[in-house]
Amino acid sequence: MIPVRVLALLAPLIFFAHTLPARAEVSEVRIAIGTGFGFLPLMVMQHERLIEKHARAAGLGDVKVSWTVLAGGAAQNDALLAGKIDFATSGVSTFLTLWAKTKGNVEAKGIAAIGSMPIYLNTRNPKVTTIRDFTDSDRIAVPAVKVSPQAMLLQMAAAKEFGEANYARLDPLTVSMSQVDAMTALLSGSGITAHFANPPIQFWELEQPGIRRVLNSYDVLGGPATFIMAWTTSRFRANNPKAYASFMAALEEASQLINRDKKAAAEIYRKVSNDRTPTDKVLKILDHPEMHYTTVPQNILKFAEFMHKVGSIKIKPASWKELFFPEAHGMPGS
Repeated sequence: MIPVRVLALLAPLIFFAHTLPARAEVSEVRIAIGTGFGFLPLMVMQHERLIEKHARAAGLGDVKVSWTVLAGGAAQNDALLAGKIDFATSGVSTFLTLWAKTKGNVEAKGIAAIGSMPIYLNTRNPKVTTIRDFTDSDRIAVPAVKVSPQAMLLQMAAAKEFGEANYARLDPLTVSMSQVDAMTALLSGSGITAHFANPPIQFWELEQPGIRRVLNSYDVLGGPATFIMAWTTSRFRANNPKAYASFMAALEEASQLINRDKKAAAEIYRKVSNDRTPTDKVLKILDHPEMHYTTVPQNILKFAEFMHKVGSIKIKPASWKELFFPEAHGMPGS
């Protein structure tokens, strides 16, 4: 059964759906997904076939749900615009780039958050205790130089530490690397002295001798912040209101399942991701007090305002609600 809170959030969309001329909705829903703990609610949706469940309840019958692993946010945006996927799920900066690019035309907007979790900047350099201690001999691994959420967070931290005009001061030290490759390089001492890592890798790095945390993204943003979120185009939502509502309801149910039974969620993570990490080790991370699986957008507006200030996006949203479809507006977002 769809929770009362979700029904309240979806009420405007349900009304909107009934005012549209009758038409067939999609028979297949295509979703892009990344890897790591940030995507756990999507893994739960996939494993428990929650979209299929809610689609049947909405009268759509047996909808096929296809999951495609696209780790790069830019690749997801390209696939969404090309009509190859219906829902994109990635980092906030990736979404904001597309939101600004498509405002007034395709109108890509956020559906909901997928989770709030910290991103740690870890180092093996014993001389580095704050970002002020980095020198030209350091190399900081991020998923994508200048455009990834980690790269943006490093710029935000630099703006606070060195002044807004010097937000890009640490950019020359950054190197684009995958999460696994960056962890391997950091731990082996192969050129990389710091890594802005995602969960669970950031926690695994900190278990190793000589590795310590320099920066927490929550400190940069002033509290818990959305790490991964979901978005789609206005056209898909308008043409497929029941499929859209089914996705949103499934995401909410998946988040509730994780928060209710973290051990079961840990087992689903291991199975869907083919990760052989022992269940107790996965569960330890899921129990971390800074890990929050919630659909409520958190601190996204701060991200957008910074990206606008430094010229990464040309449009400044008036509020966080401008970034999301109306079904999310009843949430206590930020």
